Amino acid sequence: MSHPAIALSGINKSFGAVHANKNINFSVMPGTIHGIVGENGAGKSTLMSILYGFYQADSGEIAIDGKPLHIQNSQAAIEAGIGMVHQHFMLVETFSVLENVMLGAEGHSLLGNANKTARAALEDIENKYGLQVDPDAIVGELPVGIQQRVEILKALYRGARILILDEPTGVLTPQEIDQLFDILRTLKEQGVTIILITHKLREIISVTDTVSVMRQGEMVAERKTSETTVNDLAELMVGRKVLLRVEKGEANPGETTLKVDDLCWTDERGVRRLKNLNFSLKAGEILGVAGVSGNGQSELLEVLSGVIRPQQGSFTVTSQNSPHVFGADRARDAALMRELNIGHIPEDRLKQGLVKTMPASESAILGFHHDKAYGDLLLNLSAIDSATADMMEHYDVRPRDPSLKSANFSGGNQQKLIVAREMLREPELILVGQPTRGVDIGAIEFIHSNLVAARDRGAAVLLVSTELDEIMSLSDRIIVMVDGEISGEVVAKDTNERELGILMANAAEDSQAQTQGGSA
Repeated sequence: MSHPAIALSGINKSFGAVHANKNINFSVMPGTIHGIVGENGAGKSTLMSILYGFYQADSGEIAIDGKPLHIQNSQAAIEAGIGMVHQHFMLVETFSVLENVMLGAEGHSLLGNANKTARAALEDIENKYGLQVDPDAIVGELPVGIQQRVEILKALYRGARILILDEPTGVLTPQEIDQLFDILRTLKEQGVTIILITHKLREIISVTDTVSVMRQGEMVAERKTSETTVNDLAELMVGRKVLLRVEKGEANPGETTLKVDDLCWTDERGVRRLKNLNFSLKAGEILGVAGVSGNGQSELLEVLSGVIRPQQGSFTVTSQNSPHVFGADRARDAALMRELNIGHIPEDRLKQGLVKTMPASESAILGFHHDKAYGDLLLNLSAIDSATADMMEHYDVRPRDPSLKSANFSGGNQQKLIVAREMLREPELILVGQPTRGVDIGAIEFIHSNLVAARDRGAAVLLVSTELDEIMSLSDRIIVMVDGEISGEVVAKDTNERELGILMANAAEDSQAQTQGGSA
């Protein structure tokens, strides 16, 4: 019987008082796809960072193909045949595919010769694994799914026999996810060993051979994928039964809260990010905005929240029964939007939602620090601490320590703190961006239930998410954005992932044209 491709024995790693990995034993057989799941802070990323040489274990051993190995850095991991595809791609967008693949591994003092050698090697790899990409294409001009393919090619070009993929489907359409999984199955057939880290349990079930579950720094279970279920894995991850579906009744829409008319916005490079957007959102409903990341959703949220100003068109917010119109000629800012009782849960919690170096109590009042409840001329720190403690209690933020730095909370608890800050005041309009990105199952369940509760009390909710499961289960209506435009609108209960995927790929019109051509 062959040795495991990877064997970790007794791995321990601590960061101060936090014991991130606790005596972990873990192995993966050659030519298999092995999933790792766990909540935020379970220790998955730390364990893979040790395997890839980013961290050094405090104790324990690593063996590759049965041979003990000390991996002191990522270069040593690459030399051992380990490659890693990160969640956020490590590509130079202005370089070609070939230049990205060979960057740092030129292998020849003369760049022309290195280029020729790399081109031939890349062609061999593409043919072997079915990973065809134009080597001369500029990476920044490629779709996200093809960019990810370039990352895989980079790893294989460096001789990877073991491939780690960290949350690889977060920015892909359903069709691109299917293509990625086809690629992974082909790699497996060619003998490549794959470790897949993802919080999407249905993906784990569909593509892996075995799956390991981590909880609170420990490896608590390993299952053959064919012998487990999504519900079993969720319960193992959280330590309790988890409601995996969103329970909500029919919406009861009221008057229009938000109306967007011919909204346009162009960035500083002259690229039109928003193109004549028109839609409306009523009180008591959730309008989902679906689309691959980078198609104008971020700019839409920034315009509506007052961060940036539209150059053309306008939007109308009805607050306390009074309409307020905003356009290029109307001064407004994020503070004014808060005065109009608009909540904003931003897409990037670390860049826009909180300040990592601040204590949780200060992050918990960002944007509301002028409220008299927090003091007049000087901030009333005890009042702020008390309010933060209440937020933490209502929204189950752990640990319940207002003085702890924001950076020291897990991603899920950071997100719950932001959601508490924006929703406890019961805003009439809630702008929500990627509410559960990088958030574990328990926190997802909690955040979803609170968004539905806000809808049911009469709030209008605009939900931007790249997670189609989330969009479909939470939304009452869905619009799809492609290249700054709305490519279609559907009723959530009457659609499916395939239809949304076609709209996201902007293929609906082409598909209709083909149908008409075939029937002509």
